[in-house]
Amino acid sequence: MSYRTISEMFYQTTEKFADKHLYYEKKQDRWQGLRGKDIRSTVEELAFALKSHGVQNGVHVAIVSNNSPRWAMSDYAILCAGGTTVAIYPVLPPDQIAYILTNSESKMIFVENEEQGAKILEIWDECPNLEWVVVMDDSKITGKSPDGDQRHITTYIELLDAGAEHGREAGLDFQAMCMEATPDDLLTLIYTSGTTGKPKGVMLTHSNLVTNIEAALTHISINDEDVLLSFLPLSHSFERMAGHFLAFSRGAVTYYAESIEQVGANMLEVHPTVLLGAPRFYEKVYNRVLAGVAKTPALRQKIFWWAIGVGKEVLALNLLRKKPGAWLSWKHGLANKLVYSKLLEKVGGRIRFFVSGSAPLSAAIADFFGAANMTILEGYGLTETSPAVTVSKLELFKTGKVGPPIPGVEVRIAADGEILVRGPNIMKGYFKNDEATREAIDDDNWFHTGDIGEFDDDNYLKITDRKKNILVTSGGKNVVPAALENALAVLANVDQVCILGDGRNFISALVVPNFEALSAYAAERGLNISGNEELVNHPEIIGLVEKEVEQAMEPFARYEKIKKIALLPQEFTIDGGELTPTLKVKRKVVLERYSSVIEGIYAGAIADAPTG
Repeated sequence: MSYRTISEMFYQTTEKFADKHLYYEKKQDRWQGLRGKDIRSTVEELAFALKSHGVQNGVHVAIVSNNSPRWAMSDYAILCAGGTTVAIYPVLPPDQIAYILTNSESKMIFVENEEQGAKILEIWDECPNLEWVVVMDDSKITGKSPDGDQRHITTYIELLDAGAEHGREAGLDFQAMCMEATPDDLLTLIYTSGTTGKPKGVMLTHSNLVTNIEAALTHISINDEDVLLSFLPLSHSFERMAGHFLAFSRGAVTYYAESIEQVGANMLEVHPTVLLGAPRFYEKVYNRVLAGVAKTPALRQKIFWWAIGVGKEVLALNLLRKKPGAWLSWKHGLANKLVYSKLLEKVGGRIRFFVSGSAPLSAAIADFFGAANMTILEGYGLTETSPAVTVSKLELFKTGKVGPPIPGVEVRIAADGEILVRGPNIMKGYFKNDEATREAIDDDNWFHTGDIGEFDDDNYLKITDRKKNILVTSGGKNVVPAALENALAVLANVDQVCILGDGRNFISALVVPNFEALSAYAAERGLNISGNEELVNHPEIIGLVEKEVEQAMEPFARYEKIKKIALLPQEFTIDGGELTPTLKVKRKVVLERYSSVIEGIYAGAIADAPTG
């Protein structure tokens, strides 16, 4: 297919795959599919209804919902009507949603259900441009809009009916509507997570997304025989581009996971061939696998680790572009039969490859999956870059690297190590924020990512950390937190980490332990522990985690090593404010919330932990 805009792509895909089931969701314990022509019919009626409410070029319509076919079809309807989609994370509290709706000047909003609708009713007075709320699950929201006019609230089904009627009366031509947009038209506003301040609205055009899709497809292969399971938020640029637009453009089938908690069960039901995930997902799978292996008899554990060792030998040869000899090939085949195939079955049995994005993936976890014949391809990008900048290739898979730049995208490393990007994928700018746009994009059109990285001899990029995250100890040593966090991510008894030490005389860490694993450990040893608070303060538990961390620090320089840790009794969460919707730790929030704990780590510790 050849297309210039996403709305044009939508029309072509639904024409080509009219009779194929492209979307599936679970209803009443059954996966129910939507064919291309069903999807087009729904989008057409929605687009006609949006047109009747004045949606056109320059009009912004928001969506706040978890992933579903209705999210996807609402997005396409907004775009086919000529509007711009404002993607909002459903986990955001009302005040943050109010900021985005007001800043984006959104005229309408699609809300998932009554719960999300209640947020809008609470903040409607603060959103002067908001005229309509559409309830996607067709529940009736109680309460009235600010002017008391209940007609401002409608359901998805009612909107469809209104669209069908308006389309007939106005004689609208859906195909012509899909072709009206130009490559330079604004496709979406995606608001950054706001780890350091108010979120900024990233303006991405049709051209930004179309060129990014086509360039990414030169590095990874997705076709109409592939099956994807969608669970990363569609409000995030990674899932939006790759799991939504790119997959649909190829006629791939997308199943929408019931929830993040049901992803494991859903994989066994839908047998995906490609899976997109964030590092946190792969960390959890890794830890579950290891916890399961630890419960097996000693002989099975020995076979498992032998197989992983064989896989790592083969992986090392692949990195050198060499083929294993006859004996190693035989062992690898046996390992596949005994171990790898069993692991593959746990993720549905058909995975061709995984893709990881949104944050750095631990090299140890990438090595483990690669050794088990399940490749995780890493990519790198930001919302402002649509998002892909680099994508790894199956034929040259390197753990710890995020691949070479995709075609048409230029990448260079500045004198201070910052990654600069230029190309057709760079955003139009930040909405109503010219100052921030000028700070991000220089006069030569280079976008300053704020990330630190380096290239290897094969032009594969390695990300070391965020520029602003680099810690400088009181001894003047630069320490990269991401490397330490990734080293701890693979530990059986560690769940989340926040590295400390900026301006201090040594490096330390706040550690959220793996409560499930440690509770099991305590029970096995007959330790009388009740609740997380007692768990994190028990000397034996503290000693166990400290020993694990100390061993993980062996490869690091003396000044980089974590000298002390503090165990926290509760995990970092989005609702608690410590995590962004993309599961990145908000360091500022964590540092403020646990200031007394941090001071306790460093109190009286000057003499025993020099940084030299």
